[in-house]
Amino acid sequence: MNELDSLVGAARADFDAAATAAALEDAKARYLGRAGRLTELMKGLAKLSPDEKKARGAAINAAKSQVESLLEARRRALADAELQAQLKAEALDVTLPGRSRGTGGLHPVSRTIERIEAIFGSMGFDVAEGPEIETDWMSFTALNNPENHPARSMQDTFYVDLKDAEGRWLNLRPHTSPMQVRYARAHAAKHAGQGSMPEIRVIAPGRTYRVDSDATHSPMFHQCEGLWIGENVSFKDLKVVFTSFVREFFETDDFDVRFRPSFFPFTEPSAEIDIAFRSGPLKGRWLEVAGSGQVHPNVVRNYGLDPEQHIGFAFGMGPDRLAMLRYGIDDLRLMFDGDLRFLTQFN
Repeated sequence: MNELDSLVGAARADFDAAATAAALEDAKARYLGRAGRLTELMKGLAKLSPDEKKARGAAINAAKSQVESLLEARRRALADAELQAQLKAEALDVTLPGRSRGTGGLHPVSRTIERIEAIFGSMGFDVAEGPEIETDWMSFTALNNPENHPARSMQDTFYVDLKDAEGRWLNLRPHTSPMQVRYARAHAAKHAGQGSMPEIRVIAPGRTYRVDSDATHSPMFHQCEGLWIGENVSFKDLKVVFTSFVREFFETDDFDVRFRPSFFPFTEPSAEIDIAFRSGPLKGRWLEVAGSGQVHPNVVRNYGLDPEQHIGFAFGMGPDRLAMLRYGIDDLRLMFDGDLRFLTQFN
């Protein structure tokens, strides 16, 4: 066996002994590196005559090709062994039961809004939905809010740096009252010229936005407005409707309702609605749950109706607040943190 055959044999043995890719690269350097054995043999060709150099060079190149083939073969073998080990470690036992993905559930606020809609639906109220970006006229002017009303300021309302086609500023709606206006105007237009108009009974739940944030307030919150307009709708009807709602919502008769005089630009007279439970952790504590009142004549006109002929009441309440009372939640921010440990309690 000549020198080159011995070199190829040694390379084969070294490559086979390399158990890792790093060890194989070290073995490669001993034969094919800058100071490797084959490289040194190639450098020695310079001392030979042209005829000797040709024959010797061809033999060295043949040996080099064999070493490179052995190196690639060993690389593939190591890669295959690594893949097989990985596959074995990550093997799936197909006899195991499958891992099912848990079903989701409704957010406590969504559950509350669905409950509100169902209760008022049983009383003959429609549900209205509308845009969350509104005009200043819809949000304030149509509801009898004067130009200097505090709610129009940047400290309370989120304004959008855009105007509508008529040049009116846009804002993120601070309440869902604009839907009362939109619904009533559409209702009045639909029944115009038909003599007596059917009563308007509608609630408008949805997201609203105000510059406010603490344990009981959020910049984004939910509101549900209600409206009942007819030819002979009184404050007595408001009391009956809302008391019935509270009874159905909390599933109890063990409470008192109080209508406390207040002021709102869009109703006259106006009242805050408070409830007090006669038992439980909130026993005897008056809790404000809604604002209400007889719809102001100016607002009725903005509905496209005659206030001498049509009268009724409106109210506004917060589903977030009702959810907190129903489920015993003491911090509003918990409902919007997205913590599944909290949310899954309600499903």
